[in-house]
Amino acid sequence: MTPTHIEHIGIAVKDLQESIKYYENVLGLKCYAVEEVKDQKVKTAFFMIGQTKLELLESTSEDGPIAKFIEKKGEGVHHLAFAVNGIENALKQMEENGIQLIDKTPRKGAEGLDIAFLHPKSTKGVLTELCEKKG
Repeated sequence: MTPTHIEHIGIAVKDLQESIKYYENVLGLKCYAVEEVKDQKVKTAFFMIGQTKLELLESTSEDGPIAKFIEKKGEGVHHLAFAVNGIENALKQMEENGIQLIDKTPRKGAEGLDIAFLHPKSTKGVLTELCEKKG
C-alpha cells in the first residue's frame, strides 16, 4: 500500500460552530461543508488548505468516540487520514504486517468516502484512517 496523499487531518472539538468561527475569522479559511455521520455519532466541518483538508469533529452523543476522546485528551488532533487506491487490499496488507485494524472492512464516512481506521497501538500512537473515493 502506498498512500496517494494526506486526505485530511481530523481535529476533535467541543463546539463545531465556535471552532468554525476560529478557522474562518482567525485563520482565514472557508468552511465548505458541514455534515452529520449518524452511525459514527459525529458532526463534521471541512476546510481546504492547499490540497489537504481539515476535518473538525464534534460528537453528537455523550457516548460517541469523539466525546470519549475529548474527555480523555481534550480538544485537538484526533487522526491522520491517508487516501489510498484499493482500500480493501490496503487493509489486508496492514493486517499481514501486524497492524491492528479497528475496521476490518471499510465503512461509509463523511463526503461519501469509504473509510477504515488502524489502531494507534500499532501505528506508533497515531490513530490512522485510510480513505478511498469510489466512482
